[in-house]
Amino acid sequence: MTRPDVLKAAQDNLWMHFTRHSSYDNTEVPMIVRGEGAYIYDVHGKRYLDGLAGLFVVQVGHGRAELAEAAAKQGKELAFFPLWSYVHPKAAELAARIAELTPGDLNRVFFTTGGGEAVESAWKLAKQYFKTQGKPLKTKVISRSIAYHGTPHGALSLTGIPGLKEAFEPLVPGALKVPNTNLYRADEISGFPGFDKDPEAFGRWAADQVGKAIEMEGPDTVAAVFVEPVQNAGGCFPPPPGYFQRLREICDENDVLLVSDEVICAFGRLGTMFGGQKFDYVPDIITCAKGLTSGYSPIGAMIASERLFEPFKHGTEMFAHGYTFGGHPVSSAVALANLDIFERENLLGHVTENEPVFRATLEKLLDLPIVGDVRGSGYFYGIELVKDKSTKQTFNDEESERLLRGFLSKALYDAGLYCRADDRGDPVVQLAPPLICGPKEFDEIESILRSVLTEAWARL
Repeated sequence: MTRPDVLKAAQDNLWMHFTRHSSYDNTEVPMIVRGEGAYIYDVHGKRYLDGLAGLFVVQVGHGRAELAEAAAKQGKELAFFPLWSYVHPKAAELAARIAELTPGDLNRVFFTTGGGEAVESAWKLAKQYFKTQGKPLKTKVISRSIAYHGTPHGALSLTGIPGLKEAFEPLVPGALKVPNTNLYRADEISGFPGFDKDPEAFGRWAADQVGKAIEMEGPDTVAAVFVEPVQNAGGCFPPPPGYFQRLREICDENDVLLVSDEVICAFGRLGTMFGGQKFDYVPDIITCAKGLTSGYSPIGAMIASERLFEPFKHGTEMFAHGYTFGGHPVSSAVALANLDIFERENLLGHVTENEPVFRATLEKLLDLPIVGDVRGSGYFYGIELVKDKSTKQTFNDEESERLLRGFLSKALYDAGLYCRADDRGDPVVQLAPPLICGPKEFDEIESILRSVLTEAWARL
């Protein structure tokens, strides 16, 4: 196709994800054609800094020939075979490699093709596991408000964003919500003035709300708690000190599984291979995807502890669940090559070393009247935008619509920065650059944000 043909096909035939197509009634759909390192290029040759690593995905950066070569090599040897009662070498090798990296005894790797499928798999496993233990009523799950856990019906039921769910109701019953860990809004979330200045007290309170929800429903009915190490939706909520330690205690006391949804936070995003390692907790299940291949081929995984696999090792018990392309040979080969890059280039050490620089660079933006909070961990940050810094007053729906969708997203892109202006909670700009980035890219991000946010404030 010629360039005009491709652009027309995007308008006439492609159904984009999470997209208001009316936005492109009278304008060209942005089309990215090439990537190199931390940068992407559009169909007209303009360069943009990828401030979101695609979608929290491209950990090792764009244009890594060795990952493409790993895919091509495996495609010639064995392009496809399922994991249904048979295996292939790359899936087995990758499972062993992942098991070496996980905390505790999370040694059993159930492959999917993406994060939502991994979350769906975890809920199904939790239900079946407790049935094997003679506890068939333990089917309910708990997650946090504003949290995003995926689009399949089970994962969507876990998601705590009403606007994403209404069109698809009724959803799977038994998904309960508890408060999130947005320290910036701790006073209004908890109802206790001063909690925003006392992270440990807020963390204890937030974790205890999970315990109260389990008590209210009855411990014999609750199967699992799903939490992200750093909650994505709402703008990067790190856990307050002690939060996960208390949550682990609560789950153990009530025989409830702790599921760490690390679709974003695993594979170096926080400077550790898995997010729970950053905050010193060991879950019963990890769900992951995105960064495992740096996006060069789709794959995801549910990683379970040996205890949860035990009932399926004997007799006729079977986890009657799976995906045609789960653990795809080509994707598995790419994942192994991706992990080789992590080790060879010490990407975890690079993120850990540069995290304070990234934070300090973004915190320079706090001198702007529109920036209320800068928060996050590793290479995963959110910048909350406010109408009044002294009161933390946020924007109304009309202002948020005009600010984020009407101006910010396009203005940042036009200025050369691909990132995310999001209002699933309070209005935020989210940043998660490739893990290869350093001070040079941080300064470029800050400079573009400063210019565009200054203009946004003037327009308001």
